Amino acid sequence: QVQLVESGGGLVQAGGSLRLSCAASGRNIEAYAMGWFRQAPGKEREFVAAIDRNGAYTPYADSVKGRFTISRDYGENTLELLMNSLKSEDTAIYYCAASLMSGVGTEKSWYAHWGQGTQVTVSS
Repeated sequence: QVQLVESGGGLVQAGGSLRLSCAASGRNIEAYAMGWFRQAPGKEREFVAAIDRNGAYTPYADSVKGRFTISRDYGENTLELLMNSLKSEDTAIYYCAASLMSGVGTEKSWYAHWGQGTQVTVSS
């Protein structure tokens, strides 16, 4: 079992940057693929970015490609999301997720473990 705790959310002006972090605890964290999802008010939770267990494959949603960067630190068992050039449409609760399945997934159902989320608000 893995526990995930997100941090780093906040209020930022459009064009600014934020770095989200997800602290993972439990056994064999390095065996998990991990991802970021977000959910805006009144909308479905959507995929943002993911990284496989080896850190070799990092798919992104088209809406964030070129602006967001996902990374993981195996020594600290953390997952990060660097968000640049933020837009008002990036406003959402951001969730960290983890999966023991092979490869990397972009669907919510692929992930068995979720954090509680951190709020990101981008003002225009």
